[in-house]
Amino acid sequence: METHVRERFETLWGKYFTGQPLPLAFAFTDDASPALVPPAKSWSCVLAQIARALKGEDVALASESIGCLGGKRYFGFTRETMPDFEYFLSCGIPGKLEGERYKKTPEIVKEIMAAQPTFEAPARHLVFKRWDRLRVSDAPAAVVFFAPPDVLSGLFTLAGFDETDPHSVIAPFGAGCGTIVQHPCLEATRPRPRAVLGMFDVSARPFVPAGTLSFAIPWVKFERMVGNMEESFLITSSWARVHRRIAGAQDQTTHVPAVAGPGHDSGSSR
Repeated sequence: METHVRERFETLWGKYFTGQPLPLAFAFTDDASPALVPPAKSWSCVLAQIARALKGEDVALASESIGCLGGKRYFGFTRETMPDFEYFLSCGIPGKLEGERYKKTPEIVKEIMAAQPTFEAPARHLVFKRWDRLRVSDAPAAVVFFAPPDVLSGLFTLAGFDETDPHSVIAPFGAGCGTIVQHPCLEATRPRPRAVLGMFDVSARPFVPAGTLSFAIPWVKFERMVGNMEESFLITSSWARVHRRIAGAQDQTTHVPAVAGPGHDSGSSR
């Protein structure tokens, strides 16, 4: 990634989204990394690792680094699902398995899974970096924001600025980690990739602050969005009113996903 791209975005982000945290970027690579997370010893949500990246630590994940079967699947490291997954996501099995009740019947889950496109990681490691830690040698697959509604309104509108399709942003059903990695990577294969609004996953909500959703953008679309910023609505008085509220917000939190305690295991296999 060229340095001027990184610097231009940082400048414009500070100008139009003052005080808001920088996004993450992720890439797949076969290169060994000193940031490689060691093998997981027990269940853990991958959002805990992503939180470290938001704080400025480079995080590299291999399949064995991920302590959640769902995380492995949605990061493209396996196609495996937990046994009785269709019951887990729906009504459960009395006396054997508690269901999340996100879908009414196991049959609905089966139909969803049959229609879901497969995603395979193109390399052994998945590396997350905060934007300001990107280097010329990095080739991001996508950029991920964790943001409140006012910021999301700006990102949403910018994502559709050069599109005729009213659905230039999608909000697919799925695990939180899936909307951050899997769906943006699948979108990148489309002629006109869409941005992905996520973190609606009820099981994953405890891992992010209230009032925060994710907004993941395939790299090719993100580059266009940055190029459009200074001729878009961002230069209007309408955005200026929203911008004043963003810049003057009393709570300038970093919107870093919170790490739940070890006893939290909801969604551990999705």
